[in-house]
Amino acid sequence: MSDSKKINPDDYALATRAVRAGQQRTSEGENSEPIFATSSYVFASAAEAAARFSGEQPGNIYSRFTNPTVRTFEERLAAMEGAERCVATASGMSAITATCIGLLKTGDHIVSSRSIFGSTTMLFENFLRKLGIETTFVELSDVSAWEQAIKPETKFLFLETPSNPLTELVDIAALADIAHKKDCLLVVDNCFCTPVLQQPIALGADIVIHSATKYIDGQGRCMGGAVCGSNEIVGDSVYGFLRTAGPSMSAFNAWVFLKGLETLQLRMQAHSASALKLAQWLEQQAVVERAYYPGLESHPQHELAKQQQSGYGGIVSFELKGGKEAGWNLIDATRLISISANLGDAKTTITHPATTTHGRLTSEQRQNAGISDGLIRVAVGLEDIDDIKNDLARGM
Repeated sequence: MSDSKKINPDDYALATRAVRAGQQRTSEGENSEPIFATSSYVFASAAEAAARFSGEQPGNIYSRFTNPTVRTFEERLAAMEGAERCVATASGMSAITATCIGLLKTGDHIVSSRSIFGSTTMLFENFLRKLGIETTFVELSDVSAWEQAIKPETKFLFLETPSNPLTELVDIAALADIAHKKDCLLVVDNCFCTPVLQQPIALGADIVIHSATKYIDGQGRCMGGAVCGSNEIVGDSVYGFLRTAGPSMSAFNAWVFLKGLETLQLRMQAHSASALKLAQWLEQQAVVERAYYPGLESHPQHELAKQQQSGYGGIVSFELKGGKEAGWNLIDATRLISISANLGDAKTTITHPATTTHGRLTSEQRQNAGISDGLIRVAVGLEDIDDIKNDLARGM
């Protein structure tokens, strides 16, 4: 595709961006994006090689940080998120790590939600702390608590909304205002919603992080992550870390994610529709203490979810009477649902967060995050919703 035929994403709707953005056809005229399975590139001359390495001339250098397939994925996801730049990484956790190491230094401070993925908590507490970077954890939905926790050395606010696994929310626009008044960046993990259901940058966020392993892939095949934001922040500091440290996305994985983006809107709508039906059904079950899903009117941030999301997502959690024993019995009684800590798959998965995704946290950390022994998380897939209900009913 010549430059004149390459689309301007601003001219098209999200569904079209998901299929077309970033593609630049080769001289072969392919319709599906190719996989550039190469580690290195040949230069026309020594002068061209020098110009590429110095940054004076754009172009491919080495696939650790320049690969055409990866670049197509980056451009497409950036277009969907409304970002200037995207940097693809090897996993969701490497995307968070690249953001932290690329932007922070010894003595800096993070304000983070308590309600985040367990491995992210471990990264902040066990590893960034070794580098002299401290973290203060606050209640996700309490905007005033965020403001009070900010210090002169605070560099960014970090959160997931909806959170894992309790699907809590915070007002992104309100938090962005606070962050910018205090000269901080707002970093939002948008894994649960994807750009189909939520656009954090349009609401004022500076950086959006993804685990592409989840809904972007959609079928549990590949590992990957992404950081979206401005050219100045993401294109300089985060990309600089990737180029040097090398937590790179492979060309094959990028190609799989490109195919995932093409169907993302349809899948997120289907996940959301089934998850709402399951959450409503769970609320009626006698053994369920409480169901957590933003689409439920009983959810404390239901009205906020209606305002800042275009759908409620595919994650449903519920508190089961009887604690860990009841939870494990229910999980073990399933026959259809996959017992897996992964999410975003076409196949419905079920897990016990206290002993899996948040199992490395201390009991105090789990308690602060609201992770009880009776909590179950279901990532609703694309099977018939009645089959999912019947499978869960075996253990109830």
